Amino acid sequence: GDIFGSCGLDYLKLVYREICENENIDFTIANAENTSGGNGLSQRDYDTLTDLGIDVFTMGNHTFGRADIVNIMQQNTNVIRPINYPEGTEGRGYTLLKCKGKRIAVLNAMGRVNLLNIDCPFNALDKALKEIGDSADYIFVDFHAEATSEKVAMGYYLDGRVTCTFGTHTHVQTADETILPKGSAYITDIGMTGAIHSVLGVDKDVIIDRFITAMPKKFEHTHGRAKVCGIVVTCDDETNKPTHIKRILIKD
Repeated sequence: GDIFGSCGLDYLKLVYREICENENIDFTIANAENTSGGNGLSQRDYDTLTDLGIDVFTMGNHTFGRADIVNIMQQNTNVIRPINYPEGTEGRGYTLLKCKGKRIAVLNAMGRVNLLNIDCPFNALDKALKEIGDSADYIFVDFHAEATSEKVAMGYYLDGRVTCTFGTHTHVQTADETILPKGSAYITDIGMTGAIHSVLGVDKDVIIDRFITAMPKKFEHTHGRAKVCGIVVTCDDETNKPTHIKRILIKD
């Protein structure tokens, strides 16, 4: 779930390989739009996470928070941005990779409720799924959205057509992980990897002051105790169907 600032990145570096070993992880997707200073993804942090073993990086409304991202996306097929950005926007909205003989498609889309006024995510994903066709054994969708209702609707819309739809952006892990009626795994939000005593990763005093005074104040990502949030999806090698989804939450 959304890696937020150096606090989240540093703690992930400490526990990532242990998580992979304990959970028997083959393939990892991480939302990295807030990794570098809480705004965007830098080349240095991309290299760090790649060396750690992350396979695919999804983004969101902070995709273009740092100038590095254009070059990163041009040079690497494992970094994707929301597919429903307008035509002509730099980058790609999905990628196809192989892992242990399986073909894995990862797609990224962004909601429109209380976010950017961009193209329809439902239509954009429809088009991409038609392009992918039978070329993927597993399909994972990171739906980066603010509204719970929009995320739930997307989960049902994609049910039976993808392996898993998981939500990001709100930074609070939800307790509704499930296998939907037509067989897709789903969770509304997988949560945040970052500072525990913060407001969604940002210094709590900064945010409290903004609420009290209604005055603009620069967001500062905070440090201290950290957590890693996410999900583990288990799939059947024979049917390529998800059999289990569970939340993970690890604190230091």
